[in-house]
Amino acid sequence: MISHLFLTLAQTSGTAPAPQRPPESMSMLIWMIFAFVLVYFLTIRPQRKKQLDLDKQIKALKTGDRVVTTGGIHGVIANVKSDTSSSLSLKIAENVKIDIEKSAIASVLKEKTAEAKV
Repeated sequence: MISHLFLTLAQTSGTAPAPQRPPESMSMLIWMIFAFVLVYFLTIRPQRKKQLDLDKQIKALKTGDRVVTTGGIHGVIANVKSDTSSSLSLKIAENVKIDIEKSAIASVLKEKTAEAKV
């Protein structure tokens, strides 16, 4: 009797069509692509643009520019070493100069014009 039951179950399970599942994987893929595009335009792209702007400003540094280092030190550039060198001399107080790497510059401060002060 038990063997007859197993035989019946085996025959019916092989002949019955499998239930159709909706294509959920395609909609999941579309949502994942949408999420990646959203993250790219909200975080990655603006950060990359900001970094490129900072790189341009660092390459254009000259004596007298005001900068802030990644350590929070504010100063005026006293001497820019040669273009191939990656360091510069930063004046942080009267008669106090330090040598720093250009990569340690977090931001270049814009000088206030006379029109902005009025």
